[in-house]
Amino acid sequence: MAARKKTATKRRQTLNAITLLRSDHAEVKDLFSQFEKARKDDRKAALAARICRELTVHAQIEEEIFYPAAREVLRDEDLIDEATVEHASAKDLIAQIESSSPGDDLFDAKVKVLGEYINHHVKEEQNELFPKMRQTSLDLTEIGQRMMARKQELLES
Repeated sequence: MAARKKTATKRRQTLNAITLLRSDHAEVKDLFSQFEKARKDDRKAALAARICRELTVHAQIEEEIFYPAAREVLRDEDLIDEATVEHASAKDLIAQIESSSPGDDLFDAKVKVLGEYINHHVKEEQNELFPKMRQTSLDLTEIGQRMMARKQELLES
């Protein structure tokens, strides 16, 4: 038990903002993959709800903590503006998915399109934004810790 607690503490100490976001990206990618393979409506409903929840929390911590920090240190505000617009599109689809169910017309299509939006968004962040953020003097570990604390707070609410 003590070893497990030590490992969790060490992980929290070394976690940086980019590592946290990459982990979220991988988790949601896996959820979309599971959704594509799901055949039963109850499984699809559960996966879609989890996808929506994970993405909502992820977008919120990015918008509250990561993007403002990025705006302070990057000259390329267009990249962050585009990410913000992509979040708005994703939130619209999330709302549509949350207000429907697997038996409804276009449910599967909406989840698939959301996955495509997110895939595009992730590629831009990981290939453009994250490398630029690594080149700054920003304390990504401190930001990552703030993001993780906020994420846990949101998931518990």
